[in-house]
Amino acid sequence: MKQKRQIAILGSTGSIGTQALQVIGEHADLYEVYCLTANNKVELLAEQAHRFHPAAVVIANEQRYDELKGLMSDLPDVKVYAGARALDEIVEAGPIDMVLTAMVGFAGLSPTIHAIKARKSIALANKETLVVAGELICQLSREYRASILPVDSEHSAIFQSLVGEDDNEIEKILLTASGGPFRTKSLEEIARVTKADALRHPTWDMGAKITIDSASMMNKGFEVIEAKWLFGVDVQQIQVLVHPQSIVHSAVQFHDGSVKAQLGVPDMRLPIQYAFSFPRRLTLSGERLDLFKAQRLEFFEPDLEKFRCLAMAYEAIRRGGNMPCIVNAANEVVNRAFLDDRCAFLQMGDVIADTMERATFIKQPSYDDYVQTDAEARRIAGELLSKGKAM
Repeated sequence: MKQKRQIAILGSTGSIGTQALQVIGEHADLYEVYCLTANNKVELLAEQAHRFHPAAVVIANEQRYDELKGLMSDLPDVKVYAGARALDEIVEAGPIDMVLTAMVGFAGLSPTIHAIKARKSIALANKETLVVAGELICQLSREYRASILPVDSEHSAIFQSLVGEDDNEIEKILLTASGGPFRTKSLEEIARVTKADALRHPTWDMGAKITIDSASMMNKGFEVIEAKWLFGVDVQQIQVLVHPQSIVHSAVQFHDGSVKAQLGVPDMRLPIQYAFSFPRRLTLSGERLDLFKAQRLEFFEPDLEKFRCLAMAYEAIRRGGNMPCIVNAANEVVNRAFLDDRCAFLQMGDVIADTMERATFIKQPSYDDYVQTDAEARRIAGELLSKGKAM
């Protein structure tokens, strides 16, 4: 009897994590949950544990440990851990075959590194890992022979378009973006948008942090940085196309002029499942793309004046070193501030730009440099917000 593949899900209570569990539930003959982790959502984590019976659960917030332990008292065989160190250690467990990194933010970097060093396959949904430390992650992946399979819909589309192309050279990556809820608004209108406006994404159902990043197009900027590292191309070979229908999830242009794309309805379960099953394609329930109904496929150039966060991400990766780490840290601070009504929408870009100029630049950072850079950039961005520098 074939052994089930053991999956660890970092961030099981978020949008990607919950959909990954749906995939595992549909293919319970192939996959088994070894570990589930969350930051704060103890009730949902306990509920997931009761359904999937993992070997272990981890709550990152140590203050919620007792609460989680109480909710898990009727599952004595499931080990309960807490804290960042527990996250790093659990991904090294021998039985684990693949780690789905679906945590949000810089916090996903350390456990991903530990999983790579333990030679686990990585299903990468935590974009900050490559944004912050892409060069380091790629080096470690080669050193420990740990495969990295993209879960973002756009990078999965690029990956799928490259299957079978072997050494055929990429001329250009066409990275699509929905344009978010403010695509057609003027700069003056965008200046007045609210949190509620920004959280109404036209095509995708995502967590709050990523939805705000999508509205500012910082999310797409981060995906540009990811694409550089995942596919080994120069940043000038990556073109962003605003595609409101979200049907073409991304494409690759080759040196003969051919363009290969992956199309489908907006459903994150597909790239999650493909990362789990590659190179096989498994049956997936749900809606199918009907090209007779999809009458228009539109593509526009992004407006970098309205969406300066995208321009700053391009600038960060061109400058290299720890600059993308600086941008990520500042963005995490202003994103949270916007969600907490402490920062206006366009002010997020102002604070990020000022942080880029003030934080210490390091051309060839180590892992410790990334940690220090993250702390410094967060401090600077927080000070700029508290002083009303961008108000």
